[in-house]
Amino acid sequence: MKKLIKYILILAFLTPAIAFTTEDNDPLEGLNRAVYDFNEAVDGAVIKPVAKGYKAVMPNFAVKGVNNFYNNIRDVITVINDVLQLKIDHAVHDSGRVLLNSTVGILGFIDVHTINGGERRKEDFGQTLGHYGIGHGAYLVLPFLGPSSLRDGAGLATDTILFDPISYVDDVRTRNQIRIVQIIDKRAELINASDILGSASLDPYAFQRDAYLQYREALVNDKSTSEIDYEDTADSGFEPYIDEQVSIETSDKDYNEKVSFVD
Repeated sequence: MKKLIKYILILAFLTPAIAFTTEDNDPLEGLNRAVYDFNEAVDGAVIKPVAKGYKAVMPNFAVKGVNNFYNNIRDVITVINDVLQLKIDHAVHDSGRVLLNSTVGILGFIDVHTINGGERRKEDFGQTLGHYGIGHGAYLVLPFLGPSSLRDGAGLATDTILFDPISYVDDVRTRNQIRIVQIIDKRAELINASDILGSASLDPYAFQRDAYLQYREALVNDKSTSEIDYEDTADSGFEPYIDEQVSIETSDKDYNEKVSFVD
């Protein structure tokens, strides 16, 4: 309870800063580029090699099953944010998805809902804040986690601390092991993305930033996003819960075209 009260006070303090936006989406560019370079170095030296090894030794069905398991956990966060945004129809649909996959799908290792034609949505607390009119604020690259913003960073903290079922695992060692496998699973899902991002633009940082901000804006406004190529910007840390269409334009004049994200 003390942790919850402390977090709510911090979020309340930060909300005015999050809501304030200027025409400059990246006032922290110098810092962000330094963190971006750090993330690239860590990824190249540690995370990507581990993810490649994971995919090399694990059979495809096991890799897919683990990915389904973590997506099912992520769907719980979607349900909570559906309710917070008063999207009751979505909440009922997404709750049914979690229930079906958690039971018939054996804790989500089999995505029965999608196999039967069901749709996966993504909602998070950053989108919930945006839904109620809070702007994204300054663009922010987070260490290890990648592109975000002041609003989405606060949203990520909320989802992780309050809504993510993994956070409620009592044993610290077990919880940390689950988190480590989650990171490896996510990176393995994006294993072919790094080279694509690097070759997509003369300035991968600017491309990633512009694609992320437009992607998030589309999600907040429930716009379609299936034309955004997730593989073209997938090494960015944002997630491939895409189902419709949106056109992305970046500030990189050498790569000003549509891209599409794919799950």
